[in-house]
Amino acid sequence: MAKGKPNELRLVRVYDAPAKLVWAAYTEDRHVTKWWGPRGFTLTTKSKDLRPGGQWVYTMHGPDGVDYPNITTYHVVEPMKKLVYDHGASEGKPPLFRVTVTFEEHLGKTVMDMTMALESPEAAKEIGKFIKQANGNSTWDRLAEYLEHDRSGRDPFVINRTFAADVKTVFDMWTDPEQISKWLPPTGFTMEFLHADIRPGGSSTYVMTNGQVRMYGRAQYQEITPVDRLVYTQCFTDEKGNLAKHPFAKTWPDTMLTTVTFAEEGSEETRVTVVWETSGKASAVEQKTFHDGKTGMTVGWGGSFDKLEELLKEGRKL
Repeated sequence: MAKGKPNELRLVRVYDAPAKLVWAAYTEDRHVTKWWGPRGFTLTTKSKDLRPGGQWVYTMHGPDGVDYPNITTYHVVEPMKKLVYDHGASEGKPPLFRVTVTFEEHLGKTVMDMTMALESPEAAKEIGKFIKQANGNSTWDRLAEYLEHDRSGRDPFVINRTFAADVKTVFDMWTDPEQISKWLPPTGFTMEFLHADIRPGGSSTYVMTNGQVRMYGRAQYQEITPVDRLVYTQCFTDEKGNLAKHPFAKTWPDTMLTTVTFAEEGSEETRVTVVWETSGKASAVEQKTFHDGKTGMTVGWGGSFDKLEELLKEGRKL
């Protein structure tokens, strides 16, 4: 999350959709039920009255079967421009914070700028921790996926993280083999580059191991635009470099396309957006395996991002 006032949490997202569509997806129940809540959650709306003083009464259903009743009270409703509402209330329970969210369209894309205001800096810190632990920010990644599917029919996986470092430093952590190997592998695995040629048209080969399993892979770089964008495909291989299936999921797509964008959120903060999707021909079974695995992808990428966060923190101490 981006920095705001000490008692605030701020989140910025850029969606590849016009403000009219983003507003509809955010406010109309026929859309909201498809994406609202962290990954794995579903939603049931009891009633919704989108006007100042109106309320949205709904229940979020966790993947573990636990229900979370919610009452949202709207204070400001400016269609396609601004919402102000109280979030996190339920019967007999006051709201957790007040949300102000604006929608600004630029060249067909929409900037969603959200501020969550709490009673104190201490409360903001605690809620920030809770949101991270509950994968709360995956809500806004799910919105990006929903909008993209509505726009193009594609079914990507999207994940964002804001890092407390300047954009050049973060970009370098994605393009320096020595640094990549420290944070990218799944938790419990180490990574070694066997060959690294990170440039447009170049490719790299690597091996990841946890002491029992060795996974070989290859990345081929399509676009590298310092310090804004990185695009590459990746696949599993055998020890000799031949295309191979995922060692733990035989119906996983053969080739994945990764698009990473980097955006400044102040002089010392960088928002990284990863869009992951199948590349080339993928069967219906492989597409379903990919779609059904998004919760696991959130955990996997989240673990890598946690390691990257720690490396950046260590770098600031030097």
